[in-house]
Amino acid sequence: MRILLLTPQRPYPPHQGTTLRNFNLIKELTKRHSVCLLTFLEADQNSTDHGPLLDYCQWIDTIPTPPRPTQLRLRQMLTTQRPDMSWRLWSPAFAERLAQRLKENRFDVVEMEGIEMTPYLSVIEAAQPRPLIVYDAHNAEWILQKRAFLADIKTPARWVAALYSWIQWHRLYRYEADVMKRVDHTIAMSYPDKAALHEITPDVSITVVPNGVDLDVYRHFRGTPIHYDLIFTGKMDFRPNVDAALWFGQHVLPLIQTARPKTTFAIVGQRPHPRLEVLRDNPGITITGYVDDIRPYIAGATVYVAPLRVGGGTRLKIMEAMAMGKAIVSTSVGAEGFPVVNGQELILADDPAMFAQAVLRLLSTPMRRLELGRAGRDLAHANYGWESLVPRLERIYYEFQNS
Repeated sequence: MRILLLTPQRPYPPHQGTTLRNFNLIKELTKRHSVCLLTFLEADQNSTDHGPLLDYCQWIDTIPTPPRPTQLRLRQMLTTQRPDMSWRLWSPAFAERLAQRLKENRFDVVEMEGIEMTPYLSVIEAAQPRPLIVYDAHNAEWILQKRAFLADIKTPARWVAALYSWIQWHRLYRYEADVMKRVDHTIAMSYPDKAALHEITPDVSITVVPNGVDLDVYRHFRGTPIHYDLIFTGKMDFRPNVDAALWFGQHVLPLIQTARPKTTFAIVGQRPHPRLEVLRDNPGITITGYVDDIRPYIAGATVYVAPLRVGGGTRLKIMEAMAMGKAIVSTSVGAEGFPVVNGQELILADDPAMFAQAVLRLLSTPMRRLELGRAGRDLAHANYGWESLVPRLERIYYEFQNS
């Protein structure tokens, strides 16, 4: 089968959620299909270093990520009813290249990876013959913005951000519904995301294909651990991650440090947002910025924390920590979408005091950490290997082909 993937960033190197998902989808699909890639290339990415993607893809086309100055962004938000995210990667050059490729090649499937790629839906719809059009919804975006609104509205200093999220929540509610009605099939990251998407479009076809982990990469790590008591990982200009790091650093960690003053906490991930700078006042907090490999940090952590209050889908960060056998304390939102039992594969806590107490108990009980880590690793290995997840996606392709 001939498949064209449209991705918001080149999925190499695979260092954060979107690129990790897309890299592994390509890696698995190319075992049985011919895959082509049309993607955006960010300014700090080497235009010739496609790494193993060159071995996996029949061809790779890259278009520079379009600049979007504040003035343009404001004009788009004020003069249209489309959500902000749908404009983020609009590029006439990308649309032109896509139309050219669809004219030159016959594809069985065109798959849009994330909401940023949906503005190109009309170009795909015009292709003759029309391919199967699949929308891989990396989040139920409307519910993410609703949660951001509910989190920010509680803090007067965040009311402007809350207003933004309120507007985007309602725009996304309409926009996502329209997209799903036009495509042939939608992929959701979790069953809660599927329910949220069906809330706005009850009659569309949605299949859950959660994020996964390259289990061998994490299982066979033999490097030197980098030791911190607690770590949190992710792309640190992503709003849910920023909110999580701030909430934990300002409201949970001080409670832990009252009982255990020398507790260390590392925030590991690229592009730390300026809002995180306030956390550097705490000498126990390290903000690493970009790292080549997060595995040494996960391996060296005593406890992995996932203090997310905003978000959707299934968190790659939790799967990575589980795959490496780490004891995890998470909010309910952070662990949403996983078939976990509180106290069995991880500990759930949504209140700062409860979160702090859960962390303190784990820091002082190595056997409990080992028990949780083993259960989490068993869950990851049983459910989240890419080799068992991608066939769910392929079944959609084959059903369409045979219909």
